[in-house]
Amino acid sequence: MAGLVNNLLILFLIFQNSCLAFRSPLSVFKRYKDTVRTHSNECLGSNRQLVPMGLSDFALDIRMPGVTPKQSDTYLCMSLRLPVEEEAYVVDFRPQASMDTVHHMLLFGCNNPASDDDYWDCNGGTCMDASNILYAWARNAPPTKLPKGVGFQVGGEKGSKYFVLQVHYGDISAFKDKHKDCSGVTLHLTNQKQPMIAGMYLMMSMDTVIPPGEKAVDADIACHYKMYPMHLFAYRVHTHHLGQVVSGYRVRDDKWTLIGRQSPQLPQAFYPVENPVEIKYGDTLAARCVFTGEGRSTETYIGGTASDEMCNFYIMYYMEAKHAVSYMTCTQNINPEMFKNIPQEANIPIPVKPDMTMMAHGHHEESRNGDTGLIMQQPKREEEEVLDQDLKIEEITDWPGVNLKLGQVSGLALDPNNNLVVFHRGDHVWDANSFDNNYVYQQKGLGPIKESTILVLDPNNSAILHSTGKDLFYLPHGLSIDNNGNYWVTDVALHQVFKLGPHAVESPLLTLGNAFQPGSDKNHFCQPTDVEVDPITGNIYVSDGYCNSRILKFSPTGMFITQWGKEPSVGQAKPNQFNIPHSLTLASDFGHLCVADRENGRIQCFKPETGQFVKEIRHPSFGREVFAISYAPGGLLFAVNGKPYPGDKEPLQAFVMNFSTGAIIDTFIPLRKSFEMPHDIIASEDGTVYIGDAHTNTVWKFTSTEKMEHRSVKKAGIEVQEIKAEAVIEARLTNKPVAKELLKKEEKHHVVQQANTEVSVVLITTLLIIPIVVLLAIVIFIWWRKTRLYGVDAEHKPDSSSGRILGRFRGKGSGGLNLGNFFASRAGYSRKGFDRLSTEGSDQEKDEDDPTDSEEEDSVPQPPVLPSSSS
Repeated sequence: MAGLVNNLLILFLIFQNSCLAFRSPLSVFKRYKDTVRTHSNECLGSNRQLVPMGLSDFALDIRMPGVTPKQSDTYLCMSLRLPVEEEAYVVDFRPQASMDTVHHMLLFGCNNPASDDDYWDCNGGTCMDASNILYAWARNAPPTKLPKGVGFQVGGEKGSKYFVLQVHYGDISAFKDKHKDCSGVTLHLTNQKQPMIAGMYLMMSMDTVIPPGEKAVDADIACHYKMYPMHLFAYRVHTHHLGQVVSGYRVRDDKWTLIGRQSPQLPQAFYPVENPVEIKYGDTLAARCVFTGEGRSTETYIGGTASDEMCNFYIMYYMEAKHAVSYMTCTQNINPEMFKNIPQEANIPIPVKPDMTMMAHGHHEESRNGDTGLIMQQPKREEEEVLDQDLKIEEITDWPGVNLKLGQVSGLALDPNNNLVVFHRGDHVWDANSFDNNYVYQQKGLGPIKESTILVLDPNNSAILHSTGKDLFYLPHGLSIDNNGNYWVTDVALHQVFKLGPHAVESPLLTLGNAFQPGSDKNHFCQPTDVEVDPITGNIYVSDGYCNSRILKFSPTGMFITQWGKEPSVGQAKPNQFNIPHSLTLASDFGHLCVADRENGRIQCFKPETGQFVKEIRHPSFGREVFAISYAPGGLLFAVNGKPYPGDKEPLQAFVMNFSTGAIIDTFIPLRKSFEMPHDIIASEDGTVYIGDAHTNTVWKFTSTEKMEHRSVKKAGIEVQEIKAEAVIEARLTNKPVAKELLKKEEKHHVVQQANTEVSVVLITTLLIIPIVVLLAIVIFIWWRKTRLYGVDAEHKPDSSSGRILGRFRGKGSGGLNLGNFFASRAGYSRKGFDRLSTEGSDQEKDEDDPTDSEEEDSVPQPPVLPSSSS
């Protein structure tokens, strides 16, 4: 019994120390806040370098601190220390740059930056010690996400302590106005240990010479691979203007297997590897860049200026954590003769269509030469067309929310718990008597709406979970909810924007605009329609509105940053012109802010950092009006149009579109009641859609018949969300049965964390108590069992069945409680905290009758670990 008590005490201390060792990121953020660098005034809105994203996740904004390059082909560097000492993992990269100003960017990891200045000329070096490339960007490449369970390891004992951003400013003509640049990249990091570690393999030609006028020049690279197995999941190509096509291969037993092939004149993103490719010890990695010297009058060399050339093939891979190598390079050609057998496809340039070239080069030239918007209608692969056709949206006809008694429904949103939130007008009505000719509200005498205007509904049964917003609003309009569950709303009568806390607080946390005072300056709105909050930067975007034609951007504290937009001119509306910007949505996967340009019957998308126009989506089936839009993570855009004018043929309906191409996948309408003025729409990632109508005072719930399952295809052993133009890699490991279960658990754990932004003392206390209670119950059970068996006659021995029960608690030859053997006998137990991951095949299962504690594994010879993969 004394042994049991000792074991209990030891276990309790272990739990206690584990909890004390856990440090909330909030404390780290507070400590980091004192050392963070401030950006120039022109970078306001991007000066929150570190943003908490839950218990274990955070975003790190790495930006140039307001620089103005003095000459072309300037390379500038800046460094940022990792704000945590423990290991962390980079799982997402979001570029914050435009090729109008930046030629390309590289992000390095190291422990000793070349300078401790705010920024410096990279000719003095990037790092004093060994560095590795974590990320590369050029030509308006979109964001890149790593597969689930995979991350670049930083911090801790082995990882890099500093990030160093290198920005190449090619042509500086964009800086004629002497503005300051804040280009960079936003990282999503997590403290959750990742089972697979990501790395970068760079293949690069160093000595290629391109003769002038030569039609085709090859640059070949090849190296033997002499490391542990690595699994390839993404690739990126990079050349300058003369590059025609870049291809990468694995060569094994004289067989060439394609890793990736792409035109470097397209957006230089990380594209998913099409088919599973594993690299083993003894394989050869080979790459070829095809250039043309046509149009050049002198020889072109490999170099760092825009007039030089580069031949780079980047490969993102993952390895088991215990063998992980974060960075490898190949700069040689060990066997020129082998390239006689390279597949012919590597020599054929990839044609680039004009609309794709515009996408790669930004909209700069197009906006100068024409006044029509760039409509994203890109070619789709066959599998995309098939997958899109499988997605159908239908009303859930037994959802009771359609019968709720509401006022005019003006806004809808989903909170962090995926509950539906409804913003309605109660007994107030917007009609012809509400405003005078100067947009001043005429019914103040009615007072604010007495009932709760914000209702939180259970998405399953529409039960009201809680409500708020009494005696605050006169004519509610737009609604949005940020990551912390705060409500952001607009009121067209008050001409104001409000931030309300998530816990039924009746007084606003932040107010923008002046009550009942319409205006057009930075301190006033005129019937603002909608509001959105960037989940990374915290910046606030307001569409303003019915009597203004602009989008305003504010800092998280409400400081005005910038605005864009103007009234439409005669004829077809041009980019950046608005006729009632009525609804906003952030396409988080793409880094775009999109606007429902209501009376122009179109959707316009912009870069939220600068307000730069990106694309327009317009369809004849929209009719004359687009009322509301909503982006669903994964690449779908939802919209509702307006009631047709007399003589118009386009019906009142809702749309689901492929965000990348703008193509309509499906249209849908409700079965119960009918649309009259569908005023807002909100969609979730799982395919659930809600639409609120301001005339019928109704909310409908729809769902996709396929729940979006058919929008993914399997490539390279990972499940890739098909978003071709943006090449967002949203993947799940599927070739490892054990890892798959682990990742499901981690994904579930991550969802729980996202719903909580603070460490709960009650939760920690509960976690401490539960194992103690369980152990006490075990001890009581043993004591009771002993009393029952030995209490009557101490000389009687327990029977065989009792012996087996107690034998499981006792170790071999031990009279004490062996917790290790006890828990090891439980199904699914692993000494390492999770089952061992295998990339070759599953482990041999332990024989249940084997009395030992050892685990039997496949035994394979391990390759020698070499310092470099180059040969």
